[in-house]
Amino acid sequence: MSETQNTPAKRQRTLIGKVVSNKMEKTVVVQVERRVKHPLYGKIVVRSNKYKAHDEANQYNEGDTVEIAEGRPISRSKSWSVVRLIEAARVI
Repeated sequence: MSETQNTPAKRQRTLIGKVVSNKMEKTVVVQVERRVKHPLYGKIVVRSNKYKAHDEANQYNEGDTVEIAEGRPISRSKSWSVVRLIEAARVI
């Protein structure tokens, strides 16, 4: 008796960050900032990581705020994809 179990799908990790580079083909570099409390001094410190994300249409520009989601590896350093544009960069 083999039954298929209804297991819930694994939640996909999503992050929100700012595009800092769009010079590559179909790739943007997104900087994600997070605020953490320093373990010894207790001060709030800003930590940041950069993620390379897949941008199929080359539609995102520097300064845009985007949401990225983790997926299968697309290349050696790229396993994130841009899901949606949250806020476009302001042109002054």
